[in-house]
Amino acid sequence: MAARAHVIGDDAEALAVAAALAGEFRAGAAARDAERALPRAEVDRLSASGLLAVSVPRAYGGAEVSARTLAEIFRLLAAADPSLAQIPQSHFVYVNVLLRQGTEEQRKFFLGEVLAGRRFGNAQSEKGTAHVQDIRTRLLPGADGAYLLTGEKHYATGALFADWIPVLARVGAGEGTARGAAQDGSLHVAYVRSDAPGVSVVDDWDGMGQRTTASGTVRLAEVAVAADRVVPHHLTFEGPQLHGAVAQLLHAAIDAGIAAGALEEAAAFVRTRSRPWFEAVGEGYGTAAEDPLLVQRFGELALGVRASAALLAAAADAVDAARAELTDETAAEASIAVAAAKAHAAGTAVDTGSALFEVAGTRAAQDGLNLHRFWRDARTHTLHDPVRWKVQHIGRYVLTGARPPRHGLL
Repeated sequence: MAARAHVIGDDAEALAVAAALAGEFRAGAAARDAERALPRAEVDRLSASGLLAVSVPRAYGGAEVSARTLAEIFRLLAAADPSLAQIPQSHFVYVNVLLRQGTEEQRKFFLGEVLAGRRFGNAQSEKGTAHVQDIRTRLLPGADGAYLLTGEKHYATGALFADWIPVLARVGAGEGTARGAAQDGSLHVAYVRSDAPGVSVVDDWDGMGQRTTASGTVRLAEVAVAADRVVPHHLTFEGPQLHGAVAQLLHAAIDAGIAAGALEEAAAFVRTRSRPWFEAVGEGYGTAAEDPLLVQRFGELALGVRASAALLAAAADAVDAARAELTDETAAEASIAVAAAKAHAAGTAVDTGSALFEVAGTRAAQDGLNLHRFWRDARTHTLHDPVRWKVQHIGRYVLTGARPPRHGLL
């Protein structure tokens, strides 16, 4: 945690800071992944830089950057180190929850925390339930208007590095005390201190990709939560909203960044280390970079990477337009644009990470080079939610005008 964070002033500064940090983080990314060395120092650098506060509104002292800028920040970071870029994704999602449903007092307090360099993690997914939105973690009304929070969460990216862990939970039996909590079973977010009694964060993530995100387990054993630390998340989905669009935009940016990073690494390898195929030499091409078949393949890969970046920018612009005038239709347009960007970037990231070996040659497969981290990260990150359902919603929207559902994943 940063003791005192820099406060970024505008979009231009945010992009400059992100580019500089990406350059720093790229140097050690392969070694961190190979050794599963958790990036604590790098996450602290993110906090101290002020990047984690760039979405705080100007009215509360932040830069209030555009969605276009925020997406580009994540794309730059992911091109350098996809694991590191994934860690703060939920941080921005749960800042948005506060902006959407928090009281004025909650916003002042928590946005002040963010500006000071404090970090939000995440505790939302659960194992063994009927489906991803079957949340069993419970907020039970306790004494003096407070709650008791009990449950177990998995894939809790960022929780190990967090000061505050937003926990997705349902209000249990009885009348709730937080705003909007009267309906039993309604979805809420409880913001709990990571060091609160009853909170246990376990570093047990063993995924083949995104190895240094520390996406482990969070256990909650009757954790006392004050009512003013609870936000009625179910209200987010009762009208036009951009919760899912912004969350998925950041995921799309990570995929687009992985693809860009893989392409850059492949090009550098071919220019400096790959040997030309003997038939290319016989045709008069002295280096691998001159081989016309490799030139063709790199052109094809570059088209995919550029298309993903363009769709990402267009999706971010749609989110910004919807923020300026939020209606059912503008929210739907934003969600569809983000779904298109995510669907394309997911495929591009996996394909480019795999094609790296095709163009670089046998030597690129050496484990010590760790070039396979791009494919592993892409294959792991793109499992967050299925692209096939995004394509379905895009198709229905085109054919019938049916707006996508408001479930937070689109």
